[in-house]
Amino acid sequence: MSADKKQQNNNADKSTSPLAKHSLDKDLQKLTKLEDATRSATHNLVAPSLAILFLAIAGIITTTVLGSQPHIYILVIAAILGGYMALNIGANDVANNVGPAVGSKALTMFGALIIAAVFETAGALLAGGDVVKTLAKGILDPTLVPDSQTFIWAMMAALLSSALWINLATYIGAPVSTTHSVVGGVMGGGIAAVGFNSINWFTMSKIAASWVVSPFLGGLIAALFLAFIKTYIIYQKNKIKSAKRWLPILIAIMASAFSAYLMMKGLKNIWRPSSQMITLISVAIFIAIYLIMLPIIRKQAEGMPNRNQSLRTLFHFPLICSAALLSFAHGANDVANAVGPLAAILHAVQYSDIPTTRIIIPVWVMLIGAVGISLGLFLYGPKLIRTVGEQITRMNPMRAFCVALAASITVIFASALGLPVSSTHITVGAVFGVGFFREYYTRHSKKRKKFVKKHAPKDQSLADRNIVAKENQRRRLVRRSHFIVIITAWIVTVPAAAILSAIIFFLLNTFAKSA
Repeated sequence: MSADKKQQNNNADKSTSPLAKHSLDKDLQKLTKLEDATRSATHNLVAPSLAILFLAIAGIITTTVLGSQPHIYILVIAAILGGYMALNIGANDVANNVGPAVGSKALTMFGALIIAAVFETAGALLAGGDVVKTLAKGILDPTLVPDSQTFIWAMMAALLSSALWINLATYIGAPVSTTHSVVGGVMGGGIAAVGFNSINWFTMSKIAASWVVSPFLGGLIAALFLAFIKTYIIYQKNKIKSAKRWLPILIAIMASAFSAYLMMKGLKNIWRPSSQMITLISVAIFIAIYLIMLPIIRKQAEGMPNRNQSLRTLFHFPLICSAALLSFAHGANDVANAVGPLAAILHAVQYSDIPTTRIIIPVWVMLIGAVGISLGLFLYGPKLIRTVGEQITRMNPMRAFCVALAASITVIFASALGLPVSSTHITVGAVFGVGFFREYYTRHSKKRKKFVKKHAPKDQSLADRNIVAKENQRRRLVRRSHFIVIITAWIVTVPAAAILSAIIFFLLNTFAKSA
């Protein structure tokens, strides 16, 4: 055999040896890891890039519309800050509307994002109104502000501080009230600009009271409805028959509650019916929806097996409707949190005075708020949606239905009492209420224990049953770590935003004087 032939054989042996294969696998694994890291880094850059592009477009729109205005740079900065605030509202606050539906598997994440974005935008543009109270629920007395320049810096500080705080809360996974963030920002900027006398402390005390009232009412109402569903539907011998009887009534209650919710809150900027009119329309809707849903539920339930999975299917459609309606009402109400201070700054620059009453919001300003909320939801919303829908306590369609129903009823009840409430606190409080009620019900319900004992496997020993019973006694169905983080974030939202706003105001004011 020639030397060249021997060399070729040796090379072939090396290429097919286990060592050669191992080396090749390691090289391929390195390439795969490099590709994964590159893909992950690219994906992580997409959201910030789109957000920055949106903020740049907001600045360009402002320049195009108001290019001839004096101090255009202030308006461009204010528009960018308003867009940044809108992005953060979408990333944090919208999760409350669709989180329970996603957690219960009634909606996919993508479906929830689409529904929320469409109805948030529709609510902001159609029912957001063309006017807004300039100073966040009457917290700051504008007559005490010495000049329009000081007012502009205070509003800038409020807008930036509240947006930064919501951004931080989103990062740590805590759903907070955007309204309370803006209130804190306005309070801190007002105190820094004028002093403590500029703040309406009676209004602030009502807002502080809502920190307790909102989640407690939401949790209580959600727990009561879940207790009703467990008692009269889930733990009944014939679940499907019970669902045929009670589900049309529950859906009619939801429809009636949401109609009142929309008339009182979601449509308040374009239509303000009297209390009697709201009551009459709500009762009419209850009767109409009951008569419509009665044959639909009966037909849908026909042939369904007598088990909980069938009940979950029956609750899917009303949950999707509730997510859409909550998103619409939220868009109509909370777009003002993003563009209200921006509109106030615009007024102060254009007219060189301090707005003391309601002011008109231009369409382009409302558009920045609406698009920003929807974009923030798509780019950063899934994290908080999972927190609300999955990580606090386990959701199914029945529990999520109770959360949605509690949200609308609590807003109606609190509004009737004149209490300023947070939709975020209500919804998350309802989620907590559902979870804590499940813990209580698992440990103390004789009806549930009887049902579980009756349907336990026949070959299960008495010892095994006792073990299961003791395990149920120890189960915690609400994650305490999330509970502590969220409650802490709620408590510190107003003071944190206020302190941050005061610092930003001093920096802006110092820079303006030195420039």
